Amino acid sequence: MTADEFTASVAAVTSAFGDPTRRDIYLFVRDATASPAGGVTASEVADRFELHPNVARHHLEKLTGGGYLTVAAGRAAGTAGRPSKRYRTSEVDATLAFPPRRDDLLGQLLARALEMLGPDRAAEMADEVGFEYGLALAERMGTGADAANRAHRSLSTAMVAVADALTAHGFAAHTEARGRSLAIVAECCPFGEAAQRYPHVVCAVDRGMIRGMLAGLSRDVEPRVEASRPDGDAHCVTRV
Repeated sequence: MTADEFTASVAAVTSAFGDPTRRDIYLFVRDATASPAGGVTASEVADRFELHPNVARHHLEKLTGGGYLTVAAGRAAGTAGRPSKRYRTSEVDATLAFPPRRDDLLGQLLARALEMLGPDRAAEMADEVGFEYGLALAERMGTGADAANRAHRSLSTAMVAVADALTAHGFAAHTEARGRSLAIVAECCPFGEAAQRYPHVVCAVDRGMIRGMLAGLSRDVEPRVEASRPDGDAHCVTRV
């Protein structure tokens, strides 16, 4: 594992489990996932840990954004009204999992195969693939199909969730203000040499992922890439 990969791995785990309450919440959800209840609601977490519901929801969304929890609509037996979200642990054992190590050879071969279509078409297809994957990630985070929730989610909140998801994928990402715009800054690229050799293809995948997640989490936005590591810059920056 390279220094950048190690940094990304530590960032992913620290972002999700650096808070002791969040660690306890994850264990609580894990136990509930294996029980007949099949998960917990934000209200149940708030009651169990004596938290304000918004604080409980923040912790759950942080874990969900990192890929450690999944969320689905559900209703307790014998109740009426709008279904509440039930959080469950994902299939990956988050207590041990680091972002998957890249397969440089496979990444380079796929990028090269795309390049044979021509640079413009290759970048277009890579963006489409990334966008579809980003939408799928947003769906797993429990908001992709919830139009009402998507409409009320602010762009800044959605970008924080996107940065958490990217961090879980090895990008060591965070959000920050860049002038009058918001930006997602990735300090590590998990695609390694493939991104350096085929930046217009690999970076198109990255842009598509971010665009897809934002479309699923908030509203359609077209992120503009300000800089990228393959061009010699220190970090990859996506400005929205």
